[in-house]
Amino acid sequence: MRLVSAHRFPTKVVPALMAICAALGLLTAAALGQTPSSPAPAPAATVNNGNSVTTPQNNSGAQPTGQQPPAESTPSQGPITEEPPANDQNSVFVFKKQVQEVVLHAIVQDEQRHLVPNLDKSAFSVSENGMPEVITSFRREDVPVAMGIVIDNSGSMRDKREKVNQAVLNLIRASNPQDEIFVVNFSQDYYLDQDFTSDVKLLQAALHQDTVKGSTALYDAIVASERHLRNNPRLEKKVLLVITDGQDNMSQETLQEASRRLQQANGPLLYSIGILGSNMTGAGRDALQRLADGTGGVAYFPESLDEVNNITRTVAHDIRSQYIIAYKPYNQNGKPAYQSLQVEAKAPGYRKLTVRTRSGYFAPEPSAR
Repeated sequence: MRLVSAHRFPTKVVPALMAICAALGLLTAAALGQTPSSPAPAPAATVNNGNSVTTPQNNSGAQPTGQQPPAESTPSQGPITEEPPANDQNSVFVFKKQVQEVVLHAIVQDEQRHLVPNLDKSAFSVSENGMPEVITSFRREDVPVAMGIVIDNSGSMRDKREKVNQAVLNLIRASNPQDEIFVVNFSQDYYLDQDFTSDVKLLQAALHQDTVKGSTALYDAIVASERHLRNNPRLEKKVLLVITDGQDNMSQETLQEASRRLQQANGPLLYSIGILGSNMTGAGRDALQRLADGTGGVAYFPESLDEVNNITRTVAHDIRSQYIIAYKPYNQNGKPAYQSLQVEAKAPGYRKLTVRTRSGYFAPEPSAR
């Protein structure tokens, strides 16, 4: 055979060289742990005392013939799951109730319905389901709020929007300059025409997105706006202002669901303005009253548009004059259910004080671990 060096080897030498190469190949394969084409049988298992089965070990430290070293484990692409503790022999899911502070926003009025803004913590008492609670924090200063302004954009509001928009702008200007406000216009659908901002000009432009049409999906707009408020983590105090001249006739959500969403722990206060007229029936009025009362807000029912401006100014003053009262519920292990609340205030010089705050809340579901 011809090699690169062009030298020729004698013919008798070639078979000997081929035999030597074959022997070297076998030795090399054995050194590398490779098996011939027909593998040797695996070592037989032995029985120790008839109780367990073991396999002879390779004392050389190499992997047994035909086996590959164990590969490094790679993370799976599925959902991440929490590993149980090392000493947990039985991996189970347990439900853990988070110790959550309940925050209440309260207005106090005297017998003449005048605001009483100068009370101390000692004047207040809080009860949950009839059991007294310990107040853990108390504030009475004006704090910024996250506010959603939700305005009916249905056909019946066509001749009302100009005065309503001006009244809402007056509320915005009378609010805390650090408030973050968004605007939702709704008819059969709801539109976030301006996300959270403190810019009055942007809010004014959103209020004039008033292409009135269609029906009134009030509950859908409230549920969506409550969710949007809840997703703002920057400001703890949250408020919804809802203005409509009719009742819901289009929503997929129900009054019960909207009320429940508003009454979650630390949910928003709801102020509603129901403009009375041919479209505001008794059922529509009762719905707005129920939604506001459950949160500690107020439902207003002006008979003319001229009253709306004074109402929005009152709402702005109301929001900035509230006490903030917080406590950690004594019963943290109860089942998720509605928790009724009662807040009272007593102070020298006042014969009777009335506290307006939420009437209760739905306890959060326990979290799974």
